[in-house]
Amino acid sequence: MAGGNAIRGSRVGAGPMGEAERGDSAPRLRISFWCANGHETRPSFASDAEVPPHWDCPRCGFPAGTDREDPPAPPRTEPYKTHLAYVRERRSEADGEAILAEALAKLRGEI
Repeated sequence: MAGGNAIRGSRVGAGPMGEAERGDSAPRLRISFWCANGHETRPSFASDAEVPPHWDCPRCGFPAGTDREDPPAPPRTEPYKTHLAYVRERRSEADGEAILAEALAKLRGEI
């Protein structure tokens, strides 16, 4: 036998006591949520807690609702935009031509 520490490998609170030592757990209710992919999630809530209308599906990440026949629609993902796409949203072609002409004139030393 190596060492003389009898409680080696145990942790504080470990033991056969269980619920008797910790007290009774709060009353719970399990609510089913369904996502657009048909996944069911059953989180547990305290019986006096307010149940949220939506819950994120842990399998696909889509929002899930309590109505199995009418789950919330998945979020619409926007495609990645480049810097040029954002500039084109803010400026017209005429604005771009004017800015380009001004920059070229400045480079040529005309301004």
